[in-house]
Amino acid sequence: MERKVNLKDVARDADVSLSTASHALNGTAPLTIEVRERVLDSAKRLGYLDRRRKKATIAALRVLLLAIPGDAAPESDLNLVSWTILNGLRKECERRGIRIVPFVSTGRRIDGAEVRQIALAEHADGIVVLNDDQPELIRSLASADMPVVIVNGEDPTMLVDTVTPENRFGARLGIEHLLALGHRRILHLTWKGRTTIQRRYDGFSDAYFAAQLPVPEEMLVEAEGYEPRHGEAAINALLDRDPTMKGATAVFCAADNLALGCLKALADRDIRVPEAISVLGFDDIVPGEFSRPPLSTIRVPTDKLGAAALALIEQRLIANDPQRPAHRLELGCHLVLRGSVAPPR
Repeated sequence: MERKVNLKDVARDADVSLSTASHALNGTAPLTIEVRERVLDSAKRLGYLDRRRKKATIAALRVLLLAIPGDAAPESDLNLVSWTILNGLRKECERRGIRIVPFVSTGRRIDGAEVRQIALAEHADGIVVLNDDQPELIRSLASADMPVVIVNGEDPTMLVDTVTPENRFGARLGIEHLLALGHRRILHLTWKGRTTIQRRYDGFSDAYFAAQLPVPEEMLVEAEGYEPRHGEAAINALLDRDPTMKGATAVFCAADNLALGCLKALADRDIRVPEAISVLGFDDIVPGEFSRPPLSTIRVPTDKLGAAALALIEQRLIANDPQRPAHRLELGCHLVLRGSVAPPR
């Protein structure tokens, strides 16, 4: 009877210690890419890898293609959400010894055919796409013969796996808090963003429905974009038209960047926050902690999205099942109260 190859055989063949071989196969310690690939190559050649995969006990992700839209790549105060996601993914890949192959598009849209071509050339085991969930891209990547995860985006067709914050629940959580404080005329400052931003409006509406109150559709204010200057301009334009801001006692902003612009516009007009009006953001970026007053917000687990995406890719690699349905993973958000929210007066 032929003896089964065990972990000691793999370690001996790869010329590493038994513990190093174990860490390489389970992704439980930071190792160099060279060492991890050597162990995985030995495990594959000796037949150990296939046996472990069938038992779903191995982390087989070695090379990851990371596709980023051009507008998400620059590191700046305006891109803190994207950069927190990317930094969390980078750290997790370093911990697991996964090599990242970055691809940055020349514009705001990612070319799926180009991504597939690079992934094949680099022998990638999986693809992670940040902040781009256009239907054409998803259809293109769904045909790739490897796992694909969209991070911070949605796929209504459920062709590929996705990881996103629970935007709808988070927004509802924030509005429910404002309603519990006694606010009824809540302005929603948003912009024509992707589906993920629309979900925050859905949560705004959900909270009113749950409280058996009519949704104040007339309280929706759209800025030109998500930057602080866009929020500032939208609030200034509203104040010019209507100094009462439609009778609002609170403003719920679809992003902290918009909230920071809102705070500036209100301060310039000597409208005190939260005494005259409350302001609630969404994301929990660092500048919000140091605004005047400190910004209350919905905290998004941006630093955890990357690790969740890697887990989905590894699950799909282990399952090795072409019929495995797409998974939509949403990570919970929670309310952070600072100094910008108070009961109406």
